[in-house]
Amino acid sequence: MRHQSLFSVWIKQVKGCFRPSNHYTQGMTNHTFIGVDISKATFDFYFNDHNSNYGKLHNHQEGFEVFINMLPQDPWVVMEASGPYYYQLACFLSQQGIPVSVVNPLVIKRFSQMKLQRTKSDKADARIISEYAHIATLRSWRPPSEDMHHLQQLFTTLEQVIKQRTALGKQMMAFQATGSVDEQLLRINETWIAQLESTQKELEKMIEEKVDKQSASLRKNLQSIPGIGPKTSILLIVSCKGFIPFQHYKQVISYLGLAPRIYQSGTSVRGRARICKMGMGKVRACLYMAARSARRHNTACRRLYDRLRAKGKPHRVAMIAVANKLIKQAFAIVKSGVKYQDDFGSFDSSKQNKILTHSKTALAV
Repeated sequence: MRHQSLFSVWIKQVKGCFRPSNHYTQGMTNHTFIGVDISKATFDFYFNDHNSNYGKLHNHQEGFEVFINMLPQDPWVVMEASGPYYYQLACFLSQQGIPVSVVNPLVIKRFSQMKLQRTKSDKADARIISEYAHIATLRSWRPPSEDMHHLQQLFTTLEQVIKQRTALGKQMMAFQATGSVDEQLLRINETWIAQLESTQKELEKMIEEKVDKQSASLRKNLQSIPGIGPKTSILLIVSCKGFIPFQHYKQVISYLGLAPRIYQSGTSVRGRARICKMGMGKVRACLYMAARSARRHNTACRRLYDRLRAKGKPHRVAMIAVANKLIKQAFAIVKSGVKYQDDFGSFDSSKQNKILTHSKTALAV
């Protein structure tokens, strides 16, 4: 009984962790769930339609076509987000109209540990994914648009270029601190850093142009929020995929790793509450800097900060709350399609649709 209780609690916890789209199902017994463990060269699959079925195919177009002909009636394919390797298969199945769910690998790992799984192999992993699919809430995965996909690739490349430039700069500072640096090495590194800086500017320009081409009005509306500038607006649009996969601002907060994490048990364990930090560190850092500006210039954020500080909350706790408030406001702006206004809550709600009504709630202090 205790094992069943712990199992039910765990299921409740993992159901709300990752929400990649607004299509989902729970406990639909008319589907046959196929677990797929995917790697660079091959993928293993397993499903049980009265008989255990297992196979291994190549992770390319020919393997995909063989796989789709082997699927049972009413299939639902579930796979892990294994770096870039799942993407082509997931897109192929989605284009064929077959439901696909892409699950965070950590969820599958915890599920396997909960079942005391001892075997670690591709076949065993495919089976454990299939078993997970039978008891979990599945959300249907939809591929991003090609433009958004390219935008994310540009952004990832930009992050890598910035890391390389920063590392080279620190390395040169370390060399110079010794008091003696080879002049030829110095020239090579200076040339390299200059090239990276030029590449960084070019990538930033490409990203800005693509965002303006796809979401010019969305970016303009986001920048109307006091505290959110050009870079933060682009970062939010790219990292949150235009906010399309989300139905509630709390999902965005959780996705970015700004949701509070309470750690306590019984009467003896009273851990310090922290944010979960399971999302994107760069976005959190950017939002924290935006919160510093919003604390001074955004009326709702300033009131929230002052109220929390008056209650004795630490500065950083209040700042995280301000960052979350910015996310709420951004979500409301995106879903309503209007620019930020301090008196937005005074609109006549009877004239707004359901999305706008929900957006007002998010904007209200």
